[in-house]
Amino acid sequence: MLRGLPRAVYLLAVTSFSADVSTEMLYPVLPLFLTQELGAPRTVVGVVEGVAEATQNIVQGGSGWLADRLGRNKPVAVVGYALAALAKPTIGLATAWPSVLASRFADRLGTGIRSAPRDALIAGAAPRERRGAAFGLEGIGDNMGAVVGPLVAVALLYLVHLPLRAIFLIAFIPGLLAVALISAVPERRATASAPRPRFELRAFPSAYWRYLAAIGVFGLGNASSAFVILKAAEVGLPAEATILVYAAYNFVAAIASYPAGQLSDVWGRKRVMVATLAIFAAAFGGLALATSGLVVAVLFALYGVHRGAVRAVGKALAVDLAPAEVRASSVGLYSSVVGLAALAAGTMAGALWDRFGSQTTFATAAALALLGTVLLALLVPARARA
Repeated sequence: MLRGLPRAVYLLAVTSFSADVSTEMLYPVLPLFLTQELGAPRTVVGVVEGVAEATQNIVQGGSGWLADRLGRNKPVAVVGYALAALAKPTIGLATAWPSVLASRFADRLGTGIRSAPRDALIAGAAPRERRGAAFGLEGIGDNMGAVVGPLVAVALLYLVHLPLRAIFLIAFIPGLLAVALISAVPERRATASAPRPRFELRAFPSAYWRYLAAIGVFGLGNASSAFVILKAAEVGLPAEATILVYAAYNFVAAIASYPAGQLSDVWGRKRVMVATLAIFAAAFGGLALATSGLVVAVLFALYGVHRGAVRAVGKALAVDLAPAEVRASSVGLYSSVVGLAALAAGTMAGALWDRFGSQTTFATAAALALLGTVLLALLVPARARA
C-alpha cells in the first residue's frame, strides 16, 4: 500500500503534482491556441510537440550524467524546475507560432533537466523491492496534476471568461510552488571519497540496450496526445468538452500509476510493460476507426491506462537493468530514447494527418507500437539482475 515509503518520495510526488498543474493548464489549450488564434497548420502542432517532447527527454541523458558526476541530484533538479516555471508566461506573450516553439522549447528544457535527477532521488530513497510503488506514487502526483490543471483552465476560460493568453501567465504560480517544494526534499551528500562515474557505454549491460531498442521502435508510434485532442475536435466535441475529456484521461492515468508500479514489484516489470504497450496499440488502433465523441473519449481513457502504467514501470525497469552507480544516467538515457522517438513520431503524425487524414495517422502509430511491444517481449529478459 501507500504506507511505508520514505518521506522524500511523498514530497517528490507533491512536487510533481504542482509542476504538472502548471504544465497541464496549458497543454490541452495549446493546440487550440496554435491552430485557432495563431492560424498555424496541424503540421506545426506536430513539430512543436515533437520538439518539446524530444527536448524534455533528450536532455535527461545529459542531466542524469551531470547529477551522477556531481554526486548530487537535488541542485540539478531545482534548476530544471525553475527554468520550466519561468518559461510558462512567455508562451502567452507569443504573436506567432515560432515564438511558441521557442518558449515551449525552454519549458521542456527545464523539465528535461529536472526529470532524471528527480527520478534518481526517488530510486535512491526507496528500497528496490518497493521501487515500482515509489515511481507509481510519483506518477499519482504527476497525473493528478494533469487532472487539476485542465480543470483550472476550464474554470478560468468558461466561468471567469479569461482569454487564452491569461492561462499561460497564471500557470507560473504552481510552477513557482514546485520550485519551493523540490528545495525542501532531503538528499544525502555523497562522501568525498566516492568515485565520480565517467559516462561509458560499456557501463550498461546488453539487456539495457535491448530494452532501449524496443522502446525506441515503440516510441516511433507514440504520437503526442495533442493528436487525440485534435481527433476529439474532428469528431465534433466542443473545446470545453475536449478539455474535460483530457482531464479524465489524466485522472485514469493517475489511478493506474500506483497499482501498475506495485504490480511490477510482484509480477515483474517486463510483463507489466508488455501489457501497457499493447494497451497503447489497441487504443490508437481504435482511434483510427472512431467517428463519435463518446468512442474517442473511451479510447482516450484507455490511453490513460497506458500513460499511468508506463510512467511508473518504464523508468523502474531502466533502473533495474543498470548498475546503481549510473542510476540517474540510466533513467536519463531511457528518456532520451523516448524523446528522440517522440520528435520523429510527432513530426510524422502531423505530416500524415495533413496529407492522408487522422485514420492513417492513428493506424500507423498503432502498427509501430505493436512492433515495439513484440520486440520488448522477445529481447528483454524476464527478470533483471539486482
